[in-house]
Amino acid sequence: MSVIEIVAGALLIVASLVIILVVLAQDTKEQGLTSAIGGGYNDSFYGKNCSNTKDAKLNRLTRISAILIFVITLAVNIIYQIKK
Repeated sequence: MSVIEIVAGALLIVASLVIILVVLAQDTKEQGLTSAIGGGYNDSFYGKNCSNTKDAKLNRLTRISAILIFVITLAVNIIYQIKK
């Protein structure tokens, strides 16, 4: 194994652990029967400023971690195919 493969593997492990912890830290989106009947529309201050909340930051971190996992895996596969 080359140094690049070892570093990429370590990065994959770290990104995987980050995505697992971030997903476990998120709240559930279940709002109950009220949102099923009323459509779940929230026009409160909290609903309008949802990009500043903890959940929005966790969603952003989840998305970034998933993209990192995809890119690193793709790069390792390309490097492996070139070496072959």
